[in-house]
Amino acid sequence: MSRKISLDRVGEIMKIVLTELDHLGGEARLKEIFPRVESKLKLSDYEKEPYAKSGYIRWQAIIHFYSIDCVKAGYIQKSGGKWYLTNSGRQAITMPAGQFIRSAIEKYRLWKITKDLPSNSEMDVTEEETDKAIRQTAYDQAVEQARAEIEHHINDLGPYDFQKLVAELLIGMGYHVPFIAPPGRDGGIDLVAYKDPLGINPPRIKVQVKHRQQKQTVKEIRELLGLLRKDGDIGLIVSSGGFTSEVEREIRDSSKHIEAMDMDRLIGLWQQHYDNIRESGRLLLPLVKLFFLAPAEE
Repeated sequence: MSRKISLDRVGEIMKIVLTELDHLGGEARLKEIFPRVESKLKLSDYEKEPYAKSGYIRWQAIIHFYSIDCVKAGYIQKSGGKWYLTNSGRQAITMPAGQFIRSAIEKYRLWKITKDLPSNSEMDVTEEETDKAIRQTAYDQAVEQARAEIEHHINDLGPYDFQKLVAELLIGMGYHVPFIAPPGRDGGIDLVAYKDPLGINPPRIKVQVKHRQQKQTVKEIRELLGLLRKDGDIGLIVSSGGFTSEVEREIRDSSKHIEAMDMDRLIGLWQQHYDNIRESGRLLLPLVKLFFLAPAEE
């Protein structure tokens, strides 16, 4: 069996990709990473060729395929079409390229042993892996495109419709939502949610909803803390723009219970509870399930 791309070369490619991911702040979609790394990879004609079966470019498919080893090694995480670099990944990219990829492959092999799955001892890229690489590429691209479309739809919602979206999610999760602030000034609370119809039993959730591109500030978190005055009050802050590291630290260190929901968590919960969301709520973010051949384990 001929070997077209050496494992050391795979390690070089994957190391450059994860290094660029680090330069992008530790999280990005591959469509953001690919243009930034292509010139740095010094690609051969063979690596730039498309697969005859699918049209996928070989070097890009290799990145999709070997990302699974990096996931199982704990070097990256994937969620909603984005890649996230872990602290272990930051340490791993200081290794020589060959050592880096072999460490990822070995950890993936050990994971397969614990799951009683067959493990391939082959350590170079062969043509036999073409179908797996194509399948992984198709899967990753479908997930990334679907998530991008969902996020675009949510970002196009007006502030009040986004607030109603959050309310419908809480109702679908089994909460009672007796208060949804009308458009205009709301005194700091956009929604109130209870576990029982009268709000007698804790938790009683006071919700702030922020629909904008900017990340939440510490000042806004402290304002919400000031509104949690009763025993059993819990704060929930929903931000489509996400949270700064300072905000996350403020929430962790707070003596009062606050939960943070960014875009990724909102979409994940919407998908998880979609069957329980009311028809009127689904109109705000309609989804459909699609089944296709599963890729390698993630």
